[in-house]
Amino acid sequence: MKDMDKVKDFKDLIVWQKAYQLALLVYKITANFPKSEIYGITLQMRKSAVSIPSNIAEGYRRQ
Repeated sequence: MKDMDKVKDFKDLIVWQKAYQLALLVYKITANFPKSEIYGITLQMRKSAVSIPSNIAEGYRRQ
């Protein structure tokens, strides 16, 4: 449990950091999608990408 002693916040978790970077990348990529897809695949991809770090943060707070 030594590694857990270093974790003070969910942002210290490597898995959260990678999920956050994924969400940023998805937003960057979908910015170039056609505007006709803003409420279709673009919205779905963004929501799913954001839900990953959000769920990690929520789970960490609940412990």
